[in-house]
Amino acid sequence: MGVRKRERAEQIKEAKKSLAFAKLNNCPTSPRKMRLVADLVRGKKVEEALAILKFTQKEAAGRVEKLLLSAIANWQAKNEDADIESAGLFIKEIRVDEAGMLKRLRPAPQGRAHRIRKRSNHVTIVLGESNNA
Repeated sequence: MGVRKRERAEQIKEAKKSLAFAKLNNCPTSPRKMRLVADLVRGKKVEEALAILKFTQKEAAGRVEKLLLSAIANWQAKNEDADIESAGLFIKEIRVDEAGMLKRLRPAPQGRAHRIRKRSNHVTIVLGESNNA
């Protein structure tokens, strides 16, 4: 039993070596706006995704581009001897989750108040290697 667990742990460790991820927490952009940008690059190769993000005119694109560069750097730190071009990195998963919300009050006519919800989000990028490249 102990030998199987050890072998399984080594398999998982090898599988994780080909993955790299980066997280952006509490980004002050609404999740809906961030998902529009995330959907543009989901499943794309890293070079293609960087080109798309560079020329997308949304504010969220700059934040996702910086996060993608961070994920690439994390992959390089794990695989110091490997080459990025030969690895064929692609965006395996990109997830945008809702974070905390700042609630503010805006004065309204006749003594009332309207609630303003300033939304924020968490973004997670997971890079994978395509071995057929």
